[in-house]
Amino acid sequence: MKPNISITNVEKSKVDTLDFNNIPLGTTFTDHMFICDYENGEWTNARIIPMGMIPTHPAAMALHYGQAIFEGMKAYKGKEGSPMLFRPEQNAKRLNKSADRMGMPNVPENLFVEGLKELVGLEHNWIPPKDGSALYLRPFMYADEPFIGMRAATHYKFIIMASPAGPFFSKRIKLWAEKQFIRAAQGGTGEAKAAGNYAAAIRPTELAKAKGYDQVLWLDAVEHEYIQEVGTMNIFFKINGEFITPELDGSVLHGITRASVIEMLKAMNYNVIERKITITEIKEASKNGTLEEAFGTGTAVGIAYIQDIGLEGEIIHVSDKSPVGLEVNDTLNAIKTGQLEDKFGWMTKVEKEFS
Repeated sequence: MKPNISITNVEKSKVDTLDFNNIPLGTTFTDHMFICDYENGEWTNARIIPMGMIPTHPAAMALHYGQAIFEGMKAYKGKEGSPMLFRPEQNAKRLNKSADRMGMPNVPENLFVEGLKELVGLEHNWIPPKDGSALYLRPFMYADEPFIGMRAATHYKFIIMASPAGPFFSKRIKLWAEKQFIRAAQGGTGEAKAAGNYAAAIRPTELAKAKGYDQVLWLDAVEHEYIQEVGTMNIFFKINGEFITPELDGSVLHGITRASVIEMLKAMNYNVIERKITITEIKEASKNGTLEEAFGTGTAVGIAYIQDIGLEGEIIHVSDKSPVGLEVNDTLNAIKTGQLEDKFGWMTKVEKEFS
């Protein structure tokens, strides 16, 4: 059953004040946001209201015990002008997977998807028209019950906000293989999009940037040898004509773009292997010339092409070109914007009257 979502419109939109050719990263937000409350064991009061501050008690449990999770996705303008969502039901499933791990309630998938569609339909004028740009969507849930004590909260808020975004990476990126700090360990929260995971990544990422690198290449927590992820992306290596990506072993996020790229590569007749892969293997493949290219896949950044990997004083050269990664990226973008037939059934059209 379609959820009942009330809508309170702003008096005047701010969209006319935005320079779509110069969008500041992560600081500009649309006119409205979606909010829903969890209390007495159910989600209630689904609404879209003007973007604004949310009163929060200083004892809100998310601030003290970290019950906070989020998703990242984008809305695109199709060739007919209608907003398009890329596999939103998969984001709903992943949010609930994260919720299970963090002891939080599930959000009904239809509430998640319909909330997205209503908000995006209302904010369609905020979708940037420039290639590589999109309307970034941030669904998130946090415990707002005021209580000091170690237990699962009983009151939560689920919110969706939107922010226009330009292309994230405009150049090939360099990675720092991190051997001191870790992202995730077996039995931890690595496959959950928990806010605390990203907080723990901030300092090592800043240290990597100070060394001249763009992102951290995360390795396993025990041997610091097995590759997990790149910053906020999954990673693919093309070695000897086939693609290898780290397997989903509980420490790697179930990337929706990752799954889509695997499906696309197989449709392009490439062999794709999901298995453990070490940084030593990558170093040897670089030396013997079998490492052909590598790229990261993430919702926010699309495809990021990898140039080099820094490892304890040496540079592993990956590639100066990423022909397959470029083809995958172009194909994904063409599907998302309706320029290419969606043979995979990935896109969801936002059906709404627009003005």
